[in-house]
Amino acid sequence: MAPFAEDNDLSGRSDISGRSDLAVVLRRFYEAAFADRQIGPFFTEIAGTDIEVHLPRITDFWERALFRTAGYRRDAFAPHAALHAARPMTAEDFGRWVQLWHATIDGLHRGPHAERAKAQGERIASALHRRLAGPDAPTEGERGPGFVPLAALTLRSPS
Repeated sequence: MAPFAEDNDLSGRSDISGRSDLAVVLRRFYEAAFADRQIGPFFTEIAGTDIEVHLPRITDFWERALFRTAGYRRDAFAPHAALHAARPMTAEDFGRWVQLWHATIDGLHRGPHAERAKAQGERIASALHRRLAGPDAPTEGERGPGFVPLAALTLRSPS
């Protein structure tokens, strides 16, 4: 058996089933994102994100994206445009976001909603990047090396 094989076994992980699971995923993701050397400054230095204010809003967003609830009614693009104006977000920045998003979900959940959340995260990152970077931004099939998830990285709760 390979070292750490049981750490990579997701068979015992359940699917994302609702808001409470999303809240855990999002808290874990933002803890990692805030601490990340590459994308952390967008949250901590540029936006000055208050995680306790942000979490209910972003949970509404993901609950709507995954479960078709009607809770989120904000403009998701405007804050990203403001960040991009302060410091341009590159394909690598969006790619790092996708890597952390995949790793967080893979570390906590497995199933159709988890897979949908990862795919939706990639689509959102790609669309935001295209919209912010303009017509020369990579298309869906040409996202570049930054969009490849880090298969070895998982973010899970301590056992």
